[in-house]
Amino acid sequence: MAARLRVIDSSAWIEWLTGSVLGRKLRKEFPAKPHCIVPTIVQLELSKWLMREVGEDQADQVIAYTQKCMIVPLDTAIALLAADLHREYKLATADAVVYATARQLGADLVTCDAHFEGLPSAAFFPKTART
Repeated sequence: MAARLRVIDSSAWIEWLTGSVLGRKLRKEFPAKPHCIVPTIVQLELSKWLMREVGEDQADQVIAYTQKCMIVPLDTAIALLAADLHREYKLATADAVVYATARQLGADLVTCDAHFEGLPSAAFFPKTART
């Protein structure tokens, strides 16, 4: 059986990077790099968070790690699908782009963001288990 492609949402990356209880549980949800899809908007969100929370050196290291995964830039097809998903599920723009990227590539979405709870192909892990 082929490994399933997965998009890891910024919320799940942050839990994993902080080593929270939930982040430690999520570790097994992260696929091998060739099967891990990173939308460029997730790189933007991660970079902003990392620069604010841990500084430039660690931000550079994490972004370098993401670049070993499958980077997916926002293109017209994803943008138009994101617009549809925004209307259908009332998602914020960045969330719609992340979800559209997963849908466009037939991937699952791993997230801790409650906006995705119950959406098709979204594996939602609530932020109840915190250190």
